[in-house]
Amino acid sequence: MAQFIDCLIIGGGQAGLAMSHCLQQAGVENLVLERGSIAHRWTSARWPSLRLLTPGWMTRLPGQQLADAADGFLGAGELAARLQGYATGHCLPVIENIDVLALEPLGERFRAVTSRGTWVARSVVIATGACDRPRLPRWGAQLSPAIHQLVSSDYRGADALPEGGVLVVGASATGVQLASEIAASGRTTMLAAGSHVRSPRRYRGRDLFDWLDASGFLTDPSPANRTPAQLIAQPSMQLVGSDDHREISLAGLADQGVAIAGRAIGALGSTVAFADDLTANIRRAEQRREGLLARIDAYIAAERIDAPEDDAARRQHGVLVPFRGAVDLKARGISTIVWATGYRRDYSWLHFDACDAQGELRQAGGICDIPDLYALGLPFMRHRASSFIDGVGRDAEALTPIIAARLGATNSLRAA
Repeated sequence: MAQFIDCLIIGGGQAGLAMSHCLQQAGVENLVLERGSIAHRWTSARWPSLRLLTPGWMTRLPGQQLADAADGFLGAGELAARLQGYATGHCLPVIENIDVLALEPLGERFRAVTSRGTWVARSVVIATGACDRPRLPRWGAQLSPAIHQLVSSDYRGADALPEGGVLVVGASATGVQLASEIAASGRTTMLAAGSHVRSPRRYRGRDLFDWLDASGFLTDPSPANRTPAQLIAQPSMQLVGSDDHREISLAGLADQGVAIAGRAIGALGSTVAFADDLTANIRRAEQRREGLLARIDAYIAAERIDAPEDDAARRQHGVLVPFRGAVDLKARGISTIVWATGYRRDYSWLHFDACDAQGELRQAGGICDIPDLYALGLPFMRHRASSFIDGVGRDAEALTPIIAARLGATNSLRAA
């Protein structure tokens, strides 16, 4: 027999929990379904040394500050524990270890078929986030079986890898952090670098995120002329969360002995081909960096803030000599490829037409074009920080009155 609920939230990470709390405060009956334990991706799909890119004071959800500046950059396990505490402390209605097998239309409602029963809901919030399934190039299948392949979410440290060198593919935050850690273990390391954003950890006396938050950069609305797929594909900043506030960059990796190449574009056997685009990608990355710093400078000037100049932040350090053409990994002693190529969303469980040609939800600001269907936690969904822990709370607060108005906060499904 089906169970009934006003709003069903699919996904029990930070987005789903924030949504549940906001709806609860608005008097909207809701239920969160989580396929693992609460925040399980933070413990099951992260490497042991990972720390958040954002400082502790930005680790907050509606109704609770989860960390503060003194906590520095939380580790993945620490964050998971605090999210679990958030759910418990606010008595959020979460069912863990339940798979949503299908979401189907049922007249003007939705039917969710799960591994533990069926629910009928008047509205649904998809809060499964952006990091659903690894996005891998098709040509990876052409690699020799002798080359061990794993995705970044399966990486558990350099010591857990097979003997030999490592090629890391992808140069956003995850890729550069893994390349640095693997090189520090003494292994031969290569990095295939595509589009990226070189970012300072500190600028003009403060952490980068202090400035981005104060200047309003993080709350800039999403560009109206970009598709969901284009927004989600934006590269993340090259940053690392560390108490010494160190910067991480391609030049710094080169100083560590990492060989830097352009985008990996194909493979056959143990040979991988690289595009001759590293110089162009670095040039675009520097343009993005300059735009970021100029925005902060303009804010400092407008607010007349006493902040020391930081000319060093604009300097490019080192000279990169990129690999071009093709490289025989076996000949270079490389036995493993780590894919840090981002993620795709898997909405195959939606048994109705809700996605565009690129497989992304058709939504604007989290409101899907199907009545009473919503999304939360996607990059640039409403603003630059929509996928940040700090940002999902703002988006949940924005969606709550919309959902409540559609439902009628005091009009439960059973009474309808």
